[in-house]
Amino acid sequence: MGYVHDTAMVKWISPKEFLNSAGTWTAKEGSAADCWVLERTAAHADWNTMIPILLPQNSASGKGSKLVSIDVWYKILTEALNSVTATLYKVTKTVHGTMPAAGTSVAFSYDTGHDTAAERFDVDEHLMTVTLDTPVWLDHDDIYFLELACSAEINGVFQFLGAKVNYTFRV
Repeated sequence: MGYVHDTAMVKWISPKEFLNSAGTWTAKEGSAADCWVLERTAAHADWNTMIPILLPQNSASGKGSKLVSIDVWYKILTEALNSVTATLYKVTKTVHGTMPAAGTSVAFSYDTGHDTAAERFDVDEHLMTVTLDTPVWLDHDDIYFLELACSAEINGVFQFLGAKVNYTFRV
């Protein structure tokens, strides 16, 4: 009996699936026709954005999805931000009736165009890739998400185009 082992799987995540902790966010057509973005109105404030990693998971070791990397498309307009910092979290679900403990961070590396803080928050179009130092098979009891902690000045407009998860799929 055969199986599927595909090392080139991807999943697109719309910015409408992102959770944002603060600010006024509007879905709109971006600078390119028919290319939608989620835009944060300019304001001097800090916010966090949670990008859910929603892939097939499995209770058997070495099956399901192996998370390899995450690409995030964003654009900073009008004024550089103070900071953009990513953290990849793993939260393990608990038994019924109890809330999970705080998540633990998962080690990753930024791509060479975003491996210094200044490269992540300049006025520009960005494709930031975070690659897990050790790719991980997603267990059925684990929740993964990428969190971006951002800080903007008064005129900093920010747009998300979306994210893409790169993974291996085996069943």
